[in-house]
Amino acid sequence: MLLVKNMNSSTHTRQSHVIIRRMEKKDIPKIVELQKIAFPHMAAEGVYWRSEQLEAHLRVFPQGQFVAEYRGKIVGSCSSLIVELKSEYENHTWKETCGDSFFKNHNPKGDSLYGADVSSHPDHRRLGVATKLYDARKELAIELNLRRIIAGARLFNYCEHAKELSPLEYVQMVKRHKVKEPVLSFQIRNGFKFIKILPNYMKDPRSLNNATFIEWKNPHFIEK
Repeated sequence: MLLVKNMNSSTHTRQSHVIIRRMEKKDIPKIVELQKIAFPHMAAEGVYWRSEQLEAHLRVFPQGQFVAEYRGKIVGSCSSLIVELKSEYENHTWKETCGDSFFKNHNPKGDSLYGADVSSHPDHRRLGVATKLYDARKELAIELNLRRIIAGARLFNYCEHAKELSPLEYVQMVKRHKVKEPVLSFQIRNGFKFIKILPNYMKDPRSLNNATFIEWKNPHFIEK
């Protein structure tokens, strides 16, 4: 069982009840329901994990699938696979990289942990659930000696600014703290670097199908 460390004293009491552990098959029905609650706009478009997809993730890469529990309730989850892009920062879609929702592109010999999904329950987001899930991924990348963690991440509030700003202009405004963007701001705080915009990444009405290519480099990586 993985317990995330380094919680500050002011939030220790509640956050210490959040446990990060590997996903198990018995968790799957609860994760499906969590997906619908965590991503209502995408769920309305039919974009969320199905049971058979989560079962496939556990078969192909059980180490990369985590859940967050708070007082016995699953309040977060994340799904990951290992990939190796043809070029370091190539344009790609979610489906191309993951090999669809069944992680058919998982490559144990790849160099990058790919963050396919992170979800947290909206009623429990002040518990640091997403940060702890990100920390679990970092620990896994270090354990497996992977070069980096990468992902295509949502631009959650872009739809509110699309008439005035291109996706790249929007990101630049976010980085200058001129626009509130919960997802990218959170990722930057957690040590990820914005690389570029990925257009037509996946069906997402909030991001207008755009995503940010983000990267965290493993400081402990040893070249073989």
